[in-house]
Amino acid sequence: MNKQPILLLFLAIFGFIASCGNQDADSDDCENCPAEEKITGNYQPTPYQLQVPSWMSKPILPPDNPLTVEGVELGRRLFYDPILSLNGQMSCATCHRQEQAFTDGGATSVGVRGLPGLRSSMSLVNLAFNARGFFWDGRAVTLEDQALVPVEDHLEFNETWDNVEKKLQKHTEYPILFRQAFGIEKKSELKKELVVKALAQFERILISVNSRFDRFLQLNEGFLEDDEERGRRLFFFEPGDVAHPGCSHCHVNPFYTDHNFHNNGLDSVPALESFKDLGRGAVTNNRFDNGKFRTPSLRNIELTAPYMHDGRFKTLEEVLENYSRGGHNIENENANIAPFPLTAQNKRDLIAFLKTLTDTSFVKNPAFSNPFK
Repeated sequence: MNKQPILLLFLAIFGFIASCGNQDADSDDCENCPAEEKITGNYQPTPYQLQVPSWMSKPILPPDNPLTVEGVELGRRLFYDPILSLNGQMSCATCHRQEQAFTDGGATSVGVRGLPGLRSSMSLVNLAFNARGFFWDGRAVTLEDQALVPVEDHLEFNETWDNVEKKLQKHTEYPILFRQAFGIEKKSELKKELVVKALAQFERILISVNSRFDRFLQLNEGFLEDDEERGRRLFFFEPGDVAHPGCSHCHVNPFYTDHNFHNNGLDSVPALESFKDLGRGAVTNNRFDNGKFRTPSLRNIELTAPYMHDGRFKTLEEVLENYSRGGHNIENENANIAPFPLTAQNKRDLIAFLKTLTDTSFVKNPAFSNPFK
């Protein structure tokens, strides 16, 4: 009996096992060798003290993802790190820039493939107070759900979560940071569920409550100029001799949004099924939700142009002119969408007021800034 083939087969099998056991931690070749390497370091998370003024409602903080100093800082690093994208060139902050109140200045955002997205980048402000879902159409119930989407969206990061997990597990710093934040013991435990928890923690601390109008209204500090006061009266439906429906029906103080979804009269369509973008209706499958989109917050609105879900208006003047014309009598339009006279002075006054909602401390807060700079 020829024993040589059996011997060669044995040596081949032994060599494969040995090569797998000695696999370089930075190699992708060994798909069957999980990252079971233990992570050293302490797990003693520090509760994060979220500062919210008494005149704001309580933030919504899920019990399964409490805020910690370590978790928030990890989320901040991940938010600014392009490691989450396919080409390592795009991060969350690419489309959500602090100096622009966490928008990007584009009508729609451009992803790693160089293709434009479908909607405008929303401002990330006071997200911890929203209980009605995220994105323009509300399809993500929680911030954790929302953070799962961009990684695998072909018009955004165009990556897979499996690849992201491997990149983070092999990173020189992230495993210990995840241990400090979530107590994991092995690199293999660094999973997408913890990545989005960290991102959500950081996004929940992005609170804006220190605009000039906040200080005037809540703290009795300073005064409004005459044009700002006239604009305030228009905004809050104190029209005097102007037949104006008021903006605050949907842009409710103190968040300047009702966190709800409306057809605000942008498009004329022959039927509710004819909207180019169905918006909320694509989520609920209710035809009366077609063409409805989330009411965006007006906090820091002068920094977040262009406007609307598709960025169709470049200036606030264009926005006001559109509302002045009224809607298109579509059956699910918001009841407050109706024509009203708006003079050039009225527009200037309203914009002067809207600029008092700018919170410079928010867009300059070092706790929200890029940790890699």
